[in-house]
Amino acid sequence: MATLHNSTGSDYAYLPGGMPFSSGVVALPGFEIVRARFARPLPVAAGFEAVAAHLREHGRPQTALCAAELRSPEPWSFAGFADFNAAWVGTLRRWGLVRQDGNPVARSNVCPVHEPPAEPVFHAFCYTVPTSAAQAGLLTTSDHSERAPGPRNFVLAGYAEWAEGTAFPDGIVARGDRSREGLEKKAAFVLDVLQRRCGLLGGDWRALTAFQVYTEHEIGPLLASQFAPRGLLSLGLHWHPCRPPVQELEFEIDARCVRRELVID
Repeated sequence: MATLHNSTGSDYAYLPGGMPFSSGVVALPGFEIVRARFARPLPVAAGFEAVAAHLREHGRPQTALCAAELRSPEPWSFAGFADFNAAWVGTLRRWGLVRQDGNPVARSNVCPVHEPPAEPVFHAFCYTVPTSAAQAGLLTTSDHSERAPGPRNFVLAGYAEWAEGTAFPDGIVARGDRSREGLEKKAAFVLDVLQRRCGLLGGDWRALTAFQVYTEHEIGPLLASQFAPRGLLSLGLHWHPCRPPVQELEFEIDARCVRRELVID
């Protein structure tokens, strides 16, 4: 079973996913997660500055950043995506977020089919804030228990149909198959992984507050077969006509249980 790690500030825990981003985050007892979306997306460098300013305004350290949502002009090659990730991790390292056991910040990074940005931009971000039940300094590994007090806010990072630990692009599920059957296989695979990650975080799948699907393909035919059986249609699916960030991938999803959301200038 995967092991959760506490963030630098011990305000959230994360499920390791690799150096570019974690697989997901969950608020530790005494904290909750807030999502803030930019009214006008900002280039990544300016976005980091705006995130830092917002955190200062709310009395939070930069290490409170726990998730990010990006938009990019078009899908990268595998090597090009690695170059972007290296710069991204460099900034998070300067913020004091990256440690030996990895990068705690969850992320999605997708490419709009219509009106794409000229360069990668910040669309939204998540951060932790204390709740009235904060118990600073008393958080231990046992706080990851499902019986832990306080809100269980969590964010599941964007995930596409490439099986972890397999060669790329050979490990892409239903590679090159854009038929209904191919998309069903992709959606089922991604949903299975996200549900498993939700359980590993100690989150409650039934408590999701938002579920975002990123694909340029029509998802209507998948609603009854893939989304309804998992109890997702009552949320009202957010379908973004976007491509995943790496060429040949077709279907990505992220999800969250966050009760406080803002839109900021």
